Amino acid sequence: MSHRPQLSKASARLTHEVLSIDEKGRRASTFIPAERPLTVYVDKRELVTLMTLGAAPEALTLGYLRNQRLVRSIDEVESVQVDWSVDAVAVVTRNGIADLEERTSKKVVTTGCGQGSVFGGLMDEVDSIALPPHARLTQSVVYRIVETIRTQQSIYKQAGSVHGCALFSNTGELLYFIEDVGRHNAVDAIAGLMWLEGMGGEDKVFYTTGRLTSEMVIKGAQMGIPFLLSRSGTTQMGHMVAEHVGMSLLARCTGRHFLLLAGHERLVFEPELLEADLRPVPRPA
Repeated sequence: MSHRPQLSKASARLTHEVLSIDEKGRRASTFIPAERPLTVYVDKRELVTLMTLGAAPEALTLGYLRNQRLVRSIDEVESVQVDWSVDAVAVVTRNGIADLEERTSKKVVTTGCGQGSVFGGLMDEVDSIALPPHARLTQSVVYRIVETIRTQQSIYKQAGSVHGCALFSNTGELLYFIEDVGRHNAVDAIAGLMWLEGMGGEDKVFYTTGRLTSEMVIKGAQMGIPFLLSRSGTTQMGHMVAEHVGMSLLARCTGRHFLLLAGHERLVFEPELLEADLRPVPRPA
């Protein structure tokens, strides 16, 4: 059984109220998303500063360490303590991280919003990722996921300017929904939550409102998730990585529309759904 680290439960306001004046000179209070720095210290050594909404800082920190492959097992983490009075999080490991400076020296600047860099060694690990070959997803579950996201209460609906990520079961059950100023933070937070619960990704589906870049695809693959859905699209390198690891990418997921761009064999189409959509609606008597 995995060791669960000691965690703070640091809360932060997710929105900020400001005065706005519209094009007609009318004044009103408007909510905008919070954005704050969170400097990560590992065994008293400064690692990185993440710009975050602050919705799940402990999970974000754990997921960042996991997805950067700086910590291989949650058993290695003794505690994660967030202190918003100094905008910092202190991570204590059981045995330290060997060669931390060397392992974090090479960075790749990505297209992510906010803090968008990954440590270069991640690119070298793609060949070692093996996703479950027999995982399948039905068309009706894709529609259920898209509809769940559409009706989900969110900071975006109140204040805009954030990305949302969600983890679903392969039957369409919503497990986690996280918003942050950058989609990479939101995916890291979900990775941290999965780690804390000892949850695998082989029977999961990941949804993001943002585009599926190589960084997002690699992180999804590291989490063992065979399906990535996006309200937006993908990039050439994101598509290339997905094909390399055998991941299904579904882009432009809105309403009953999607584009299956990679991993075609994993999606189970259900023609009867299309027939139902095309069937004329009977007029009232």
